[in-house]
Amino acid sequence: MVALLHRIASLPQRSQLRETYSQSRDESRIGPGKEHALSELIPHKVSGLRERNKLDKLRRIKDAASELFVRKGYDDTTTREIAVRAGVGLGTIFVYAATKRDLLFLIVNEDLQRVVEKAAATVRPERPMLENLLRAFQAHYRYFAQEPELSRLALREMSFYATGPEAQKFLKTRQRLVALITEIVRIAIDRKTIASTESPSLIGQVIFSIYQVEIRHWLSSDELNLTRGLNALRRQLKLLMAGLSPREDD
Repeated sequence: MVALLHRIASLPQRSQLRETYSQSRDESRIGPGKEHALSELIPHKVSGLRERNKLDKLRRIKDAASELFVRKGYDDTTTREIAVRAGVGLGTIFVYAATKRDLLFLIVNEDLQRVVEKAAATVRPERPMLENLLRAFQAHYRYFAQEPELSRLALREMSFYATGPEAQKFLKTRQRLVALITEIVRIAIDRKTIASTESPSLIGQVIFSIYQVEIRHWLSSDELNLTRGLNALRRQLKLLMAGLSPREDD
């Protein structure tokens, strides 16, 4: 009997048991704050994974289209072939580009945006207008020389490209380049290094047109010599700046 009483006395008190049970329940249960944090974290992880998958698909589509356009030719490449090469469904292609022309500009649009930004960074107000123009155009010459075949395709297709989301991106980038040229002209007029009765915007459009013709002519040559191409453009621009009117001493 005494031994039994000793064993009962050595057992934990009821209050101690209740406290231990309560602690174990608290430890095994996630609090409202933690549940909320997890509920927010999971969608972010899912969203991040989806975004990475989208970017990976876009990269594969652009790589496949670029490779096939250069190897097979733009006209002979089908959208289905691009989908197979990229490892995606045909419907996935149309999510990113509605037409084959959209696919072409999907490849070059972001690059062209960066080239215009790089060109704008080269402009210095104290520099002569001709040098500012040539430095800005040099960035474009360098870019188009990296993938001549793809560049020729893009320049060929951009002439009447006006519909679709990629077209709008392209047109916006082109307008940014024209605006940059116009600003270079405006700087020269303000510094009185050139004079004209025409507006800077019209002069900018004329200069842009000269550049468009000249870079196509340069890209059509077998040897893309950057110095030679820029020198030819320089001659065209100097002719514009000098004008065709007779001089007073003639």
